[in-house]
Formats: sequence, C-alpha cells, structure tokens
Amino acid sequence: MSGRTYRDSGVDVEKGDRFARYIASLNSPALGGIGGFAGGIEIDVSRWRHPVMLTATDGVGTKLLVSRQLGRYDTVGIDLVAMSVNDLAVCGAQPMVFLDYIACGRVNESILEPVIAGIVRGCELAG
Repeated sequence: MSGRTYRDSGVDVEKGDRFARYIASLNSPALGGIGGFAGGIEIDVSRWRHPVMLTATDGVGTKLLVSRQLGRYDTVGIDLVAMSVNDLAVCGAQPMVFLDYIACGRVNESILEPVIAGIVRGCELAG
C-alpha cells in the first residue's frame, strides 16, 4: 500500500460527518442511535385498518445543471421531494417519510445547505 489517505485524494471525511450531523439535526421525529447507515421514525399504524408501507425514491437528474446556471439550489430539494411524493400519490399512498441520498465528490455547504433546506420545505409542503 502507498499509505495514501482519503484526504490525499480530496475526500474530507470529517467535513462529511459534520454535514451528516447537520442534516440529522433538522429531523426531530427521527429515532437516533440506530446506526450510521440506517434511520428510523415511529409510525402510528393504528390510523389505518390494513397499513402497507410504500416507498419511492428519485434523483434530481439534469435539474442540477439548471440550478447551477441560476445559482439557486433550494428548488432542487423541493422538486426532489415532489417527484417522490408524486410517485407515491399515484398509488394512493400518503407520504410519511422521505429517504434519499446525496452523492457528491466534495461537500460544498453553499450548494448542499440550500438543497437540504429545499428538501425540508418540500417535506413540509407534502405534509
């Protein structure tokens, strides 16, 4: 092995961990302590006679290119939630949780914070 580190290749693990903690702080109903790669939220299933959980996930696609040109990223998060909620709505499902991931080469707070704010706003709009 050459002894190279993630940092040598441009990956800032500590910065990524800080941003993950920031995101976790925005979701008060989430259950903590489950693990680094899982999360949970309590759901009151007594509201339905035969509850079934449906899930959907989507990606931002080329919308990020338009956002970059406009210098505005909050709408990416709102749209991301809307696309997932729409995929559930056509099945007659009610949105309860949102799960997605952000893949990036480097953590850039000036881009990611507005995206996350948009995701939060999208979840609020979806109920």
